[in-house]
Amino acid sequence: MVIYKNIITVETGKRGGKPCIRGMRITVEDILRWLASDMSFDDILMDFPELTREDLTVALEFSANRQHRTLIAA
Repeated sequence: MVIYKNIITVETGKRGGKPCIRGMRITVEDILRWLASDMSFDDILMDFPELTREDLTVALEFSANRQHRTLIAA
């Protein structure tokens, strides 16, 4: 199932149903953890050439929107 700008996908059985990037096994959480560990976009793109700068930006936007919805619901 594609759920966000045709980049974030969720598939039952893949990475525990976590939001992934374009059907790959790289999760939004992976990207957030890499950024939190002080990796830059360029570092991530060098290590994972299958990703694009848009993938990283959409992962951040998806995460921010998800956080916003959580705060509104609380």
